[in-house]
Amino acid sequence: MIATRAVASAMAWFIRKDIMFINDICVTIVEPRQRACHQTAMGICDNRFVKHEQEFESVLMPSPAVRRFRTLFISDLHLGARGCQAEKILDFLRHHEADTMYLVGDIVDGWALRSTWYWPQSHNDVVQKLLRQGRKGARIVYVPGNHDEFLRGYYGTHFGGIEVVENAIHIGADAKRYFVTHGDQFDLIVTQARWLALLGDKAYDFAIAANRIFNNVRRVFGFGYWSLSQWAKLKVKNAVAYIGEYERALVADAKRHGAHGIICGHIHLAAIHDDYGITYVNCGDWVESCTAIAEHHDGRLEIIRWTAEEPHILLPEMTEAVA
Repeated sequence: MIATRAVASAMAWFIRKDIMFINDICVTIVEPRQRACHQTAMGICDNRFVKHEQEFESVLMPSPAVRRFRTLFISDLHLGARGCQAEKILDFLRHHEADTMYLVGDIVDGWALRSTWYWPQSHNDVVQKLLRQGRKGARIVYVPGNHDEFLRGYYGTHFGGIEVVENAIHIGADAKRYFVTHGDQFDLIVTQARWLALLGDKAYDFAIAANRIFNNVRRVFGFGYWSLSQWAKLKVKNAVAYIGEYERALVADAKRHGAHGIICGHIHLAAIHDDYGITYVNCGDWVESCTAIAEHHDGRLEIIRWTAEEPHILLPEMTEAVA
């Protein structure tokens, strides 16, 4: 019960009961014994929320460097997990806007929150920023994944301007149909051996922590970011085979839905290719690779990599465009 409430407190803006709406912003609510220590960080005091809202607006003033797209796809933010790079997510959202935004699963890490309560102000700011995008007119579609599976009971519901759906069909500017799903249903470990998935999640958290220390050392010596997990996924034979099987399964499912492509997340490896007859697109993640998929107004898809030490500077090598 305590674990359930901890998860709910991170995403209480999804629940109508006892939620205060100020200009359509859903304010996070925590259980009474947590309220005293979290109310300032979560902006839920009646008298202080408006002030916090104004301060947050001033921090996130529009930048002249904003790039605008037809559609943005982001997945695997893992808000509530210590590995989440919330500051980079915020920086990305400050410099990128779209008419439509798809949140392709694992936006909130319910698994991590069940284990240990972790919800710093930066994570709440990401939620506020997403809600603000919707308030400014963007359509936001949320497709829950396995880490935020507690939202799967809310399919068909609109919360704070965000649509919660099981999956979606996105029609590109070039009239191509893309099936949008998180993709965990094609991961046999998640579906058939949940205990092993939870164990693997803990091992992954350890690897991320070790990788963070390693990169701090690299930074001292003037080297850029390097991901052990990403390297292993591309070099270890079994990992490469698993990724290939995952991609083929997603492509087959997209074909069953009569789509020209599949847009997913889950495996934390951004990609755009046509190796299996239709377009396979993976959004990547915001724990390691810090990537998103952008659709231009002519239908072109692009991988945006937001991993530079100063990501607000737009560098040519930070993007990959695919016609």
